[in-house]
Amino acid sequence: MIKRIVFGVSGASGMPLAVAALKAFRKVKGLETHLVVSQKSSIVLDKESGMKPADLAGLADAVYDAADMGAGPASGSWKCSGMVVCPCSMSTLASIATGAGQNLLHRACDVCLKERRPLVLVARETPLSLIHLKNMQAVTEAGATVMPFMPSFYAGTLDLERLMANFAGRILDQFGIESDLCLRWKGDEDSSDISVR
Repeated sequence: MIKRIVFGVSGASGMPLAVAALKAFRKVKGLETHLVVSQKSSIVLDKESGMKPADLAGLADAVYDAADMGAGPASGSWKCSGMVVCPCSMSTLASIATGAGQNLLHRACDVCLKERRPLVLVARETPLSLIHLKNMQAVTEAGATVMPFMPSFYAGTLDLERLMANFAGRILDQFGIESDLCLRWKGDEDSSDISVR
């Protein structure tokens, strides 16, 4: 059975992560990605990856204009397995937290929350203000998962591409989608000396 994930890209820094995740998702059998790219993301996309929105569109199975509020992802009756926004700007986070659906990206997130579908927000900002943290709390209480890009350093000395692919696998974990993208924590080889403290 094919799983369908809406993949939102906002105008935050972190475009190489979006590209890496979309490339990684393409390798997962039975997974469709439906792309919504915000209008503000094209400048950052060009600066950080040298790509145009059309290049990004080539990595997805379907693409929707962010201004098209009549597109499938705007409706709860349009079936999907959930949504990820990668990267998620603080402006987009604020719109999701307040329900101010100004475009298809915001509306599709709102749909996932109201339909109780997984919504993963790869927040991109540092340091975080109290406003950012309160918005993260609000979306978390509404059912979203806030998942900043934090590499798994236990995986060893990996290059950035592999770290980003590993993170893409962790995103898919949030949807219950199996992949071979993750380097999993194995635990101690010998746990005989572990005691409960």
